[in-house]
Amino acid sequence: MFGWEFPPHIAGGLGTACEGIVKGLAHNGVETLFVMPSASGDEDQSCTTIINASDVAVSNVSETVDEFLNKVKFINVDSSLVPYVDPDEYFEAIEKMKKESVHETTVGFGQKFKFSGKYGANLLEEVSRYAQVGGTIAMQHAKEFDIIHAHDWLTYLAGIAAKELSGKPLVVHVHATSFDRGSDDMVDSRVYAIEKRGMEAADCVVTVSDLTRNIVINKYGIDPKKIVTVHNAVDFSGRENISIERGVKDKIVTFLGRITFQKGPEYFIEAAAKVLKRTDNVRFVMAGSGDMMNKAIRQVARLGISDRFHFTGFLRGKEVQEMFALSDVYIMPSVSEPFGISPLEAMRSNVPSIISHQSGAAEVLKYALKVDFWDVDALADDIYALLKYPALANFATKEGFDEVNALKWNGATAKLKKVYENVLNQ
Repeated sequence: MFGWEFPPHIAGGLGTACEGIVKGLAHNGVETLFVMPSASGDEDQSCTTIINASDVAVSNVSETVDEFLNKVKFINVDSSLVPYVDPDEYFEAIEKMKKESVHETTVGFGQKFKFSGKYGANLLEEVSRYAQVGGTIAMQHAKEFDIIHAHDWLTYLAGIAAKELSGKPLVVHVHATSFDRGSDDMVDSRVYAIEKRGMEAADCVVTVSDLTRNIVINKYGIDPKKIVTVHNAVDFSGRENISIERGVKDKIVTFLGRITFQKGPEYFIEAAAKVLKRTDNVRFVMAGSGDMMNKAIRQVARLGISDRFHFTGFLRGKEVQEMFALSDVYIMPSVSEPFGISPLEAMRSNVPSIISHQSGAAEVLKYALKVDFWDVDALADDIYALLKYPALANFATKEGFDEVNALKWNGATAKLKKVYENVLNQ
């Protein structure tokens, strides 16, 4: 299994999902060798064996992989194109990118490459090098595995190289696409090409929602017969119920996520202004950071709601749980969300949630209220209803809590195991 990150050192949802998957697979009797670019040594290996690509020296590779990877040059690109990026690293990566130009992607025979494992300015270079090291790892461990599983475009080239050199079947797992990270005219052609090549080379493509499955079919031209949807789940083990003292008597409505085009922050702000025209005992919180932060602040000021609107900046770890503990309503108005773990976490924290129809989570959450991301009137109505009608809020809270507790990784990975068995039988 090729990943890019693994807890406790993560920048987003990809690493968290990978941890849930390997634990669920172990429960279902599937052993995994989890390869990552840069392991720290403190990862939980109770359910998987982690291989640190930075410790592996490159061996000879076949001519096809050689031609595909070693003769390519990549230009450093804006890290906003990647699926998950720590906002604290974003501006640093941009500054580095301005100072750097083109890099050769070759790794010599017998050499090791120290991967950063980050989402910075050298990302495409690292993706290419990871493929070469991935091919070497596949040859070294060929007798130990039956199938190759690659998560997201960052690892697709490694999966392809491993398939070519080991002859084992390849499953690629689509957690997000270029079309989720921006509008159609913002798609980076190089990332799109890697995504498409990985999907075409795969024996099976796993998508995290039917929404993503349709994108893979319509935007990448992949045969529907080889695409299987396996919805994400969430791991609540080790989560403590946090009680926190509130400094205000007002109700609190929360948006938590990257403040970027994909997440629809402007629709949340517009809906907030509409709600505040009808009631004044409510505050709105935008928790997160991103490239639309300054635009969002200006929008709040222009609408005259600054005294009822709060920006927390980027939250991590326990801070997220504390924010949920303070919240009365959670909103995820995403324009395009392959799945969306955050509403599951909110509902697990007894917070009734409103999500957009344009999210994968909408396919599995019956007791979250749903609106189209662009329909700010409907969003405002739902917020107002949850704030003003306790019976509705209590119903959504109770049923939502029970619903998300049933969405376990053990069930999702049982479906993945069947995917593996079908591919091997073919």
